[in-house]
Order: sequence, then C-alpha cells, then structure tokens
Amino acid sequence: MAQLVTLEEVYAAADRIKDTCLRTPLLPAPWAGSGAWLKPESLQPTGAFKLRGATNAVARLDDDQRARGVVTHSSGNHGSALAYAAQRARVRATIVVPYGAPEVKVGLIAQAGAELVRVDPAERVAASAEVAARTGAIEVPPFDHVDVIAGQGTVGLEIAADLPDVETVLVPVGGGGLIAGVAVALRALVPDVRIIGCEPALAGDAAASFAAGHLVAWSDEDTARTVADGLRVPSLGELTWPHIEELVDDVVTVEEDAILAAVCRLAAGSRLVAEASGAVTTAALLTRSDRLPGGRTVVVVSGGNVDPRWYADVVGSGPQG
Repeated sequence: MAQLVTLEEVYAAADRIKDTCLRTPLLPAPWAGSGAWLKPESLQPTGAFKLRGATNAVARLDDDQRARGVVTHSSGNHGSALAYAAQRARVRATIVVPYGAPEVKVGLIAQAGAELVRVDPAERVAASAEVAARTGAIEVPPFDHVDVIAGQGTVGLEIAADLPDVETVLVPVGGGGLIAGVAVALRALVPDVRIIGCEPALAGDAAASFAAGHLVAWSDEDTARTVADGLRVPSLGELTWPHIEELVDDVVTVEEDAILAAVCRLAAGSRLVAEASGAVTTAALLTRSDRLPGGRTVVVVSGGNVDPRWYADVVGSGPQG
C-alpha cells in the first residue's frame, strides 16, 4: 500500500505557499440552511485550489530540476496553476492540454508564459511523458504527486483552524488530490469530522471505486459527458486512492441540472462565481441530504474559471433562489 502524505508535510507546504496562495475565508451561506459555510478557492490568484499544490511542487525543486523546467497535462486549472507558480519562480513550463479545454483556462496558461501543447484527450498523459523524456523537464502531474497532495491539504488546515468544531466537509473529486490532502489534515486535526467527496453522476468513477473497494476506471468518452470539465478524470490516482479509501467517509454523485442550479445559487446567494466543477459540492448540499451527515458543514468551492458567455447563459436562465 502507498505511504500516505503526513500532516507534517502539509504544514511544511503551508509555509512554502504562504506568499503565493491566498488564505481563503469561510463565508456563511444562510441560504443553504443554518450551519453552512463556503470555502471559496475560486478566489485564488489563478481562480482555483490547484495553485496550492503547484506552488508547493515548484518550491520543492532543487537547482538542477529548476534548470530543466516542469511539464504537466491538465484540463486547465492545474496547468494554469503550474504555469503561474513556475513563472513566479522563473522556471520554464510546458502544459499539455486536451483539445476542447475551456479557452478561459487555456488563456490563463498562455498568459503565464508557458508553452502550450494541444492533443487529443486520450493522449494527454503520454504527451506529457514524451515532453519530459525529450526535454528532461520534471513532470508535475495534476493529483498523483506527494507535493501536490500536501499543497492541496492546506485547505484542510485552514478549515480546521477557522471552524475547529466542523462536523462535515464536502470536497469535489476528480483525480482525488484535493480530497486526499484535505482528508490528511482534517482527519488528524478534527478526528470525528465526516469527509464527503462529491462528483458528477456522469463522471462517477470515484463513487464506483468507493462502493467496490478498489479502483474503477471510466472511459474518456463517459466522463466527457459532464458539464464539470475539471472533473472529467477517468480514474482516481494510484496515490490518491489509498488516501480516499482510508480517510474519506463517503462519495456521493450529483446530477447535471443540480450542478447548473448550484452555479446559479452561488451567484445569487453569495455573489460567488463558480465553475461547474466548483459547484458540485453545493449541488450535493442542496440535493443529497439523504447521504450527508449534516451539522456544521463546510462546502469547498474549488474553482471559478468560467467562460463568460456560458456563465451568463446559465445564470441568466437558471434558478435565482
């Protein structure tokens, strides 16, 4: 079994990223019922929680590795985070993105000065490995990386510090890096907390894995159906899965209409811009009470990088309660 990331590694990551990443607040969400708070990672400089893990990974490079540069594959948010962190550290970055990745996210990658490589979705992992082999660049994968998981775990440190009597935490699940890191921190600091993963029903590989007790992979064609582009990951990672299996209490799925309604509710109720992937936890809070423990609940809003026209259409036509 893979060795789990430690609380000490998460604390060390918090010290490394403090000058780059925002310590996001907990915002009360009375429209969601009493005892609900939002953790808006959409307020990070790159618009998503991914900056935490990417910043920690870049900070951990030695001089030789810095000279070689970094490379990753990403649907957008991890790529823009790594590009931003690398730019601040004066490290060359190459980002492999699938055709069809949201242009708002691709634009952030280009804005940070990274080299873009576009490939078919099924080829993104192999293409990243090829760049690493050809150039000597250091691969920093989106989730299956100790330094990335430790960096994302700083979200959990902040929740424990700001709401030490938290009872339930809802975390989006794609590749599992965020929930793995959050679970490491919270399970150590708030042992009785209930940690619930949330994902689209159309990309429900994590829920299937949790139910089966072993990794279950879905196809790219299956996961491409969800509007939550940041969660179109066919499988949890070989490193993130053991964290989830040991530390997470449950994984629930939500429907597409619930995700879109949650985007609207976050806009109207809390003036927060959330992308579909960042709204799956809110969708779970509003529609999956049958599977949630309740009590004092923190909802992690993982990102807010949206296409303006898509967002205007969704919020303009959706429920505003």
